[in-house]
Amino acid sequence: MNTLLEILDKSEAHLRGKGVVEARLDAEHLLADTLQCKRMDLYLQFDKPLQEETLALLRPKLVRRGRHEPLSHILGHHPFHGLKLTVSPSALIPRPETEELVEKTAGHLKSAPNRILDLGTGTGAIALWMKQTYPNAEVVATDRSEEALSLAKKNGLDLNTSVAWISSDWFSSVEGTYDLIISNPPYLTEQEWQEAAPEVRDYEPKEALFASANGLADLRIILTESISYLNPKGLIALETGINQREELKAIATESGFSDAWGEEDFHRRSRYFFAIK
Repeated sequence: MNTLLEILDKSEAHLRGKGVVEARLDAEHLLADTLQCKRMDLYLQFDKPLQEETLALLRPKLVRRGRHEPLSHILGHHPFHGLKLTVSPSALIPRPETEELVEKTAGHLKSAPNRILDLGTGTGAIALWMKQTYPNAEVVATDRSEEALSLAKKNGLDLNTSVAWISSDWFSSVEGTYDLIISNPPYLTEQEWQEAAPEVRDYEPKEALFASANGLADLRIILTESISYLNPKGLIALETGINQREELKAIATESGFSDAWGEEDFHRRSRYFFAIK
């Protein structure tokens, strides 16, 4: 009978042989999920013998990860700034860059917003974080995908967090004005999409990542139309492609924004764009 450490080593070797970059870490997550314990608890029981019943549950997970299915899809959940979110192939898995987007956005708000609009909410990550950070605000979140909206609603119920979920193709069903409009829209170019890791290209929704017009099509719609849905001095905050800042500045100026600027992410890439009405 193999010990936990031996199975962990074999699992890592299997994933590494399949080209999984973080083979050890992923093997630990999958084994901890199978044993229903915390990942760090594995280190306290390396000598524990593992029964065949446990291995039978672990093997299919290793096969899926070896095919480059995202770890979060296999686990069924993903963390976002302290929130535990259910994830599925119907929506983009939240990224660390989007965690940084909400942090930067909160830093640019001079006072707590009364109304917040999250466009293309996906899992609901941004909207739910905003509602928990600004509990007195009315938060509205949209998506054109009914499957994504269902997932976001589930996350809202699981977190006991009240957000108004609306089926809308960007602003098509949006009403009223807002102090903050925030979005992580599709912005990858076709080349960037083709060059993406198999975890992204083969398992996540292309419509949540790729945009035509060199990645700018959806960003242009959002920037151009948002000016009519922002209150005076309202802020729009966007996650963007790393080579789009100058084009976005031009669009913002054409759309009537008085101030617009880009900021870098933690990798020092031009990732965020902000504008004030």
